[in-house]
Amino acid sequence: MKKERELTPPSCAACDLETAGRICMSDEGAGSKGCPTLTRREVLIEANKEYKDPEVREFARQASIQEAACYANRDQRPYVMQPTKTRIVEICEFAKRMGYKRLGLAFCIGLANEACMVEDILKAHGFEVVSAACKAGRTSKKKLGIKDEETIFQGTDEAMCNPIYQAKLFNHEKTEFNILVGLCVGHDSLLFKYSEAPVTVLAAKDRVTGHNPLAAIYASGSYYAKLKKPELL
Repeated sequence: MKKERELTPPSCAACDLETAGRICMSDEGAGSKGCPTLTRREVLIEANKEYKDPEVREFARQASIQEAACYANRDQRPYVMQPTKTRIVEICEFAKRMGYKRLGLAFCIGLANEACMVEDILKAHGFEVVSAACKAGRTSKKKLGIKDEETIFQGTDEAMCNPIYQAKLFNHEKTEFNILVGLCVGHDSLLFKYSEAPVTVLAAKDRVTGHNPLAAIYASGSYYAKLKKPELL
């Protein structure tokens, strides 16, 4: 049985146990097939060694403190979770906990208005903001070998999104914490890869749902049932 579990890839998303009864939540809990808490102890040990690094440990410690701070009346018994803070508030609070002063704001040019509002909020909280749009630098898509039929505005010399430039701008400007607003799938990944400072996401791009990607997930059993039928997409 143990060997079978070890051969099964971790699959927490498929776990059918009640949250409170899972081994990852309680020492008395259980684990389903593919449970990494039970089957990947060596990997866990290696991961937990990283928290010996003082910077990593403090970052993780403050993140956990911030997590709890997002709920009110935690001293009540019995306790019912009472979330009170939006993500933008959480980001500001976490940055203050970490003592960050200089923040990077990477945004999609299609969310320029939203980025302007975010920058105003961050400045109101006392932060210095370095902001960069995805098209900054005006690098042609031809540099990537993109054909005209593969562009959005065909027949033009279309500027590419340049998340590597955004990240390197932030590195050059020595930002301490970078915030992502609406970069495309893949472009966001490159920013994560090249950013020297930690990165968090304020808004994920979803052109159809008004940048609320979970809307399609919530409706995947009804209006968005086609998500489970790739041949219809």
